[in-house]
Amino acid sequence: MTFGFAPSAASPLTSPAGSVSRLARMLEPAEWAAAGIPLLRNPRDVVTGLHARHRPRPSTAVVAVLDHEERLVASASFTPRPEPADGWDFRNALLAHLRRVVPHDLRRRTPVRTAVLLYCREGDARWTEEDGAWMWGLRDACTLHGLRCGAYITLTGEGWQVLGEDRGGRSPHAASPPTDLSDTGADDAPSTPRRASGAAEALRRTAAR
Repeated sequence: MTFGFAPSAASPLTSPAGSVSRLARMLEPAEWAAAGIPLLRNPRDVVTGLHARHRPRPSTAVVAVLDHEERLVASASFTPRPEPADGWDFRNALLAHLRRVVPHDLRRRTPVRTAVLLYCREGDARWTEEDGAWMWGLRDACTLHGLRCGAYITLTGEGWQVLGEDRGGRSPHAASPPTDLSDTGADDAPSTPRRASGAAEALRRTAAR
């Protein structure tokens, strides 16, 4: 697959040292493709389901945890702080939200659940340094939470795109109207996702946002 490259939407860095440090915390498409990220069987279903639940607008990140049958276990959406894109900050934000919605799997020898990230942003579908920082952050957050690192998906005005794969579509896109969950097949997800400490109700609210 051929990737295009676009300038990062992040603010210019103030020092060469800061630039080197930040650039070390991002992954380029070739590195991501070589990392063995598991392919989604039905990426369109995953994207439409998350879009219907969270209704993301530009600058919204949606992190979701899928079981071995690609059913949604839990998800959360948030808007990162407007600052230079850095994989470290993205990793911390993703990890904080994962900890709120699903218990870790660090005691397992092999991860059985997979985390995927949908990021709605301005611009076109070409890879940016901001995307690279999100990729780095997702991979690191998954390692620290005992999850398998899954797909990174962008949602722009052009539609959705699974970065590192030649798969995407025109709908939904960044300006798509909300979709009824019953029209997406997303109601197949467990109605009461499990969570440590018995906080199932809080998890239901988070997954349904």
